[in-house]
Amino acid sequence: DASQADRQRIASMAQIPKLSLSGSAARSLLLGGAAVGGVVLFARHGLYNVDGGHRAVIFNRLTGLGDRVFAEGTHFKFPWLERPIIYDIRTRPRQLRSLTGSRDLQMVNITIRVLSKPDPNQLAQMYRTLGTDYDERVLPSIVNEVVKAVVAQFNASQLITQREQVSRMVRRNLVDRARDFNILLDDVSITELSFSPEYTAAVEAKQVAQQDAERARYIVDKAIQDKKSTVIRAQGEAKAAELVGQAVKENPGFLELRRMEAARRIARTVARGANKLYLSADSLMLNLTETKGLEMKRAA
Repeated sequence: DASQADRQRIASMAQIPKLSLSGSAARSLLLGGAAVGGVVLFARHGLYNVDGGHRAVIFNRLTGLGDRVFAEGTHFKFPWLERPIIYDIRTRPRQLRSLTGSRDLQMVNITIRVLSKPDPNQLAQMYRTLGTDYDERVLPSIVNEVVKAVVAQFNASQLITQREQVSRMVRRNLVDRARDFNILLDDVSITELSFSPEYTAAVEAKQVAQQDAERARYIVDKAIQDKKSTVIRAQGEAKAAELVGQAVKENPGFLELRRMEAARRIARTVARGANKLYLSADSLMLNLTETKGLEMKRAA
C-alpha cells in the first residue's frame, strides 16, 4: 500500500510543467547579467570625484606617477591599475611659534600666522618629494629658520618700534623660501611678540627712570625760567623807575598827573562799594584843590 502511495506521488509530480531554455537564450541571459555586473563594478571602482577646491594626480602601477593634474569633477580610472591622489588646494591658516634671540642677546617669543596652499601646477613633484602632509614637513622648519635670521638683525627695542619692517622682511623671506618647496603663502603676519619677564621688568624700570629724569629736568627748567623772569621783572622795574625819575626831573607836573590818576582809581573803587564811607580826603589822595593851592604858594 505504501508502494501504491509512492506511485501516485510520482505520477502527480510528472504532471508539473517544466521550463526549458534553449542554448542561445541562456547565453544571452548570462551575458546580460555579466554586463550589468561589469557596469556596476566599473561605476564603483572605475570612477572617482574631485571636489571643489581640490586637485588630483594619478598613480599608475605600471608607469608610476603621472604629471597631469585633474581638476574638479568626475573622472575615469582603471580599477586596481590606477589610484587617484587628491590634494586640497584651498588656503589653510596655521600658527607657528618660534623662540629666538635678538641682536642684543634678548630672548624673544614670536608667533607667526601663515596662510598656505600647494602650487596646483606642481602637485606631482610635491607628492614625489613631500607627500600630502607637506605643511607638517616644511612650514615649521622654514618659519623657524627665517624668523631667527630676521630677528637677529634687530635689537629688542627695535623689534617693537620697527615691527612693521620686521614683519615685511619675515614675509618676503618666508614667501621666497616656501616657493622652493612648491608652497604658496597668501599672507604672513606677526600675531604675538613677547620678551622674557626679566627684560620686561628692566624695560618698565627704564621707563620709570626716564619719566623721573624728565620730571627733574622739567623742575630745573622751570626754576631757570622763574629766575630769568625775576631778573627781567627787576630790570623792567628799575628801568621804569629810571624813566619816572627822568620824567619828574624834566616835567614836575608828572607827579601831579600820577596823583590824579590814583585819585580817580580810588574814587571809582569807593563809588562801586555798597557801603557809605566818610574818610579824610587827604588820606585818600582826593584833596586835589589843596595840593594845587600849595603848589601856587610855592610858585609865588
